Amino acid sequence: MRLSRYFLPTLKETPREAEIVSHRLMLRAGMIRQEAAGIYAWLPLGKRVLDKICQIVREEQNRAGAIEFLMPTLQPADLWIESGRYDDYGQEMLRVEDRHGRPMLYGPTNEEMITSIFRSSVRSYKDLPLNLYHIQWKMRDEVRPRFGTMRSREFLMKDAYSFDIDKDAARRAYYRMFVAYLRTFERMGLKSVPMQADSGPIGGDLSHEFIILADTGESAVFCDKALLDLPVPGEDTDFTGDLVDLVAPFTSGYAATEEMHNEETFLADVPEERRVSARGIEVGHIFYFGTKYSAPMNAVVAGPDGQDVPVHMGSYGIGPTRLAPAIIEASHDENGIIWPESVAPFHIGLINMRPGDDACDAAVADLEAKLAAAGREVLVDATAPRGGDKIAQMDLIGLPKQVIVGPKGLASGEVEVKDRKTGERTMMTPEAAINALTN
Repeated sequence: MRLSRYFLPTLKETPREAEIVSHRLMLRAGMIRQEAAGIYAWLPLGKRVLDKICQIVREEQNRAGAIEFLMPTLQPADLWIESGRYDDYGQEMLRVEDRHGRPMLYGPTNEEMITSIFRSSVRSYKDLPLNLYHIQWKMRDEVRPRFGTMRSREFLMKDAYSFDIDKDAARRAYYRMFVAYLRTFERMGLKSVPMQADSGPIGGDLSHEFIILADTGESAVFCDKALLDLPVPGEDTDFTGDLVDLVAPFTSGYAATEEMHNEETFLADVPEERRVSARGIEVGHIFYFGTKYSAPMNAVVAGPDGQDVPVHMGSYGIGPTRLAPAIIEASHDENGIIWPESVAPFHIGLINMRPGDDACDAAVADLEAKLAAAGREVLVDATAPRGGDKIAQMDLIGLPKQVIVGPKGLASGEVEVKDRKTGERTMMTPEAAINALTN
């Protein structure tokens, strides 16, 4: 992609409304634009990151046996009245009426709708287990939206819903999602810590938040350092098996938020040198809530004995629009964002330091073609501004690698390759650069 044909409205100055690093950098890097309080447009660079986050989420959900579909953003209020949550949910629910005066709502979550879909289609325990997920926009009318897309009113959410015949089967589904979440966040370059959590308005008696440690986190968290060193289950994990033993080290360790426990009491058995106290950002939340929705909404199946029983359910949320700033909070420096390659909007920033110079133009065109042919996503800056400004902009948007092509280097048959994370700069031939960047 040529920068001259791209839409990348970067800013040199930090907007006054941006309180935390990720909000500042997302605005300055031209990833997002605020349209109203807590409501953002995702500009092309941000959309590329968001799409890559969603793809990792999608791959790990599919690997764990969940099936993708799509529910609407608007929901009939009747379903929420049936479940008993319509009046209880509070002012975060955005309530509307259609032209016929029927009460509707902009969905903050989808337990009621998925339960309605399930009960109209599944009648036998033989069709279980079942896990359905979608990636869809949600709306929660926050009193004080803040921190950019970290805590916005409109947000993108992956929510999955499992259906099982009994509690034991439902807990197996719960731990399949538990492992899928660990893998999802690791692939994005994040170290997540599962923490016991309150189920809140979702309901149920088993719940975990997945927290990444960051100075700007909304919650105070504390844990045993040993949890941070546990290896994440690999790609070859057998999701058809019982994963309870696999997740036991993560669930039996010491980790919680201040809302759930007192730090000194909770960590009393943990040696002081292993105690970690920090701020954390929630990037995922999973719930087992049994028959909370299936019983009042009559979502039943015929069991092995022919008798109807309400299914046991769980729900599992990940917010991609929250993950993008969370990754930035975990990976940045004074010059800008440092994207992990798995979610970077482009893999390589290719900079022409002397546009109009025949040798530079030819070398950049050849590098662009060969890197693209090897499957690398390249953003080419062959615009007129000074070379220092170009490098600063590439640092700001955080592409993992930069290739800097200038007349002095080419006179020696070399280009400069810069690693954004380490700052290491290496002079090498164009051919060597291609090999290094495509292996």
